[in-house]
Amino acid sequence: MSTTNDFRAASGLNHYQAAEDFPRRPGLFEILGADDARAITNIRRLAGFDRTPGSRVIAFATWLLVLLAAGLMYVSFQAQYTYIYAVKNVSVASAIEAAMLDAGMVILSALGIGLALAGKPSKAERFLITVCAGLSAFMNYAAADTASWRSVVAYVAAPVFLAVIVDRVISVIRRHVLPMDAESAWTPLGRALQALAARTGMVVLYSLRFALAPRSTASGLRRWVLVATPLPEQPLAGLPLAGGETPEIDPVTEPPELAGASKRIRLAWWYGRDDDYGNRSAVSAVAKRLAPVVQLSEGTARVYLARICDELEKTRRVS
Repeated sequence: MSTTNDFRAASGLNHYQAAEDFPRRPGLFEILGADDARAITNIRRLAGFDRTPGSRVIAFATWLLVLLAAGLMYVSFQAQYTYIYAVKNVSVASAIEAAMLDAGMVILSALGIGLALAGKPSKAERFLITVCAGLSAFMNYAAADTASWRSVVAYVAAPVFLAVIVDRVISVIRRHVLPMDAESAWTPLGRALQALAARTGMVVLYSLRFALAPRSTASGLRRWVLVATPLPEQPLAGLPLAGGETPEIDPVTEPPELAGASKRIRLAWWYGRDDDYGNRSAVSAVAKRLAPVVQLSEGTARVYLARICDELEKTRRVS
């Protein structure tokens, strides 16, 4: 049997016997299974007809989906047309816009069913079907009486129900063609909603914490932003030459004695080896240059360097 379109064989299952293997009459047939195992079946099949079990039922359900989609599209179209026409007062434009989302859902449904019949993934199409259904439900919600939950349900139910049925039909077709397939179009939407809920909960908790302890919360938020957005490392010495080459300079490293020392002590060590050591007018530039080396903020480094300059000036005056 040719395996060009044999999806069961492609998925690792035994394929059905070819039509020429059956006698040309109804009745009991002998079937060859794996390892040449022989079995007798009482399925009456005509020679030349090889159909996967359940194909007719799924095809019938697909045609029922077409009828259901036509009816639900009319219901949704009426609601959206009433709402849009009340805003624009232009019949043709309102009709086109009212049919926009539902027509897009039908097109995406046809594409998804076609890909499913071919045994190919259709996650993007199925996800866009849910998006169109959500937008259509929102437009129907705008046309409903929001003060009455019965009115909201009556207007919103049609597109949502249609999206669910379309997704299930595509899923069943895929599992019928590829039995091991477990693709779900709702997984990305569920993950997005889960992430949104987590972020919303975090914002609510931090807002409550800021109301209870504003100073510590603001300080922690500042540290979090500084850690999440580190500055690029800056060279301590040496500028590119005219030809674009960098001069060879032995890298300056901290001595082992500074291991575990405070940032202030490390900053003082680096400042003692800087060309602008003791120059108060260059404190800002030096702080900007050395702050990333000892992992200090530029403002804190500037304060420490200013104090060192004060001590140097006092020492000079005494001497």
